[in-house]
Amino acid sequence: MRKSLMLIMVIVLIVLYASLFVVQEGQRGIVLRFGKVRRDRDNKPLIYNPGLHIKIPFIEKVKNLDERIQTMENQADRFVTLEKKDLIVDSYIKWRISDFSRYYLTTGGGDVSQAEVLLKRKFSDRLRSELGRLDVKGIVTDSRNQLMTDVREALNNGTSSDDEKAQITASDNAIASAAARVENESNGTTVVNPNSMAALGIEVVDVRIKQINLPTEVSDAIYQRMRAEREAVARRHRSQGQEEAEKLRATADYEVTRTLAEAERQALITRGEADAETAKLYADAFSEDPAFYAFIRSLRAYENSFNSNNDVMVLSSESDFFRFMKSPDDTVVSHHP
Repeated sequence: MRKSLMLIMVIVLIVLYASLFVVQEGQRGIVLRFGKVRRDRDNKPLIYNPGLHIKIPFIEKVKNLDERIQTMENQADRFVTLEKKDLIVDSYIKWRISDFSRYYLTTGGGDVSQAEVLLKRKFSDRLRSELGRLDVKGIVTDSRNQLMTDVREALNNGTSSDDEKAQITASDNAIASAAARVENESNGTTVVNPNSMAALGIEVVDVRIKQINLPTEVSDAIYQRMRAEREAVARRHRSQGQEEAEKLRATADYEVTRTLAEAERQALITRGEADAETAKLYADAFSEDPAFYAFIRSLRAYENSFNSNNDVMVLSSESDFFRFMKSPDDTVVSHHP
């Protein structure tokens, strides 16, 4: 009896444990019964908020889906503008689940990678179409914000133009086929545009372009042209600098020559004035006492002539050169009474 009671308690605990499930914060839960999403009387899917909930054990299963905003990084791709110019655009998308039941069914059980594949294809086609309507200037300036808004709205609401549908048929077919499975299971109670991300139960929160670059071959050509232009400007400035240097050097040489010539002229004038003054002084002194002046000049001549022991002079004793040596006193006295 006691063993039977223990067995019953164990079975009850197992059933109770299998009946309870927890939805974590930041998630939403959907219950699957025999592989189909459980719905209410109005055929709307039952979505469970964070907390503790009950399900039918062994029959129903729970799938928790992340309700937080997801970020999908896109690989840089090549796009063509209105001017038929290639651009390498690097972008990212922020998205979240808006319809958990639809998202689960269209992505093969809530597979994030499959959802991002469909989203990426749709986004690439939409962005390619929008960039094809703008030139490079419009893409890199204020029009880019409007471009991102148009792309986000087109992803969320879809497009209706026949031309736009023709351009993005490949991505639309994949989304439409996934949406058709949902319509069949829900008996067509919810109708959405199969050309939008709402068909996958996804809402695009934001679309941003991180970086816009030119292709490598175009960038290299532009850099080479810019380098050539800068080198031409550098050569022009260098030649202008050399020309200015030559002008300054010529001006400096002229000033030096002019200054030296002026200094030489002034020196000659000063020297001439000094010589004139000297000659005047000599003349004045000679006119005052010519005999004494002649005597002094003779003494200087004697000093200059006999300043070396090796000097030899052959002169006549009657030469006038020795007149002051013969009778210096008489000569000087005779002129100085």
